[in-house]
Amino acid sequence: MSELRVGLGLDAHAFADGVALVLGGVRFDHAQGLAGHSDGDVITHALIDSMLGAAGIGDIGTLFPSDASTPAGVDSQDLLREAAARVRDAGYALVNADCVLIGEEPRIAARRGELEANLSAAAEGPVTVRATTTDRLGFTGRGDGLAAQAVALLEKTG
Repeated sequence: MSELRVGLGLDAHAFADGVALVLGGVRFDHAQGLAGHSDGDVITHALIDSMLGAAGIGDIGTLFPSDASTPAGVDSQDLLREAAARVRDAGYALVNADCVLIGEEPRIAARRGELEANLSAAAEGPVTVRATTTDRLGFTGRGDGLAAQAVALLEKTG
């Protein structure tokens, strides 16, 4: 009998001037990027938290704190690869994950394949990406930043 575990991740960052907008490891042409200690990639951060939560091995803030132990501006894809390795070392494999970007812009549909390929490779399993707006409600609706949610399904391997 297999053991399945589900984890939920959520992340949000404000827009900031002078940084690139990176989502799912893909750079988008946008006037602002996302503020954060890392590259601010909300999709990847939510995915990391969902996987760590499902494996019961902490969260992104514990594993990669926003201090000198985690390099400023670090590529979130590197963090995802490290989190996936820890999930694997804990005896789990990613069955699948689903991520939702929440915001008015940018539109990601034309680049969905790139996002999914990057995230799937780094997470060591299939990852889908979708997007939604909040019909101009809240901080994402006003264009102050972006948020993302992710759910991951893991299976015990050992």
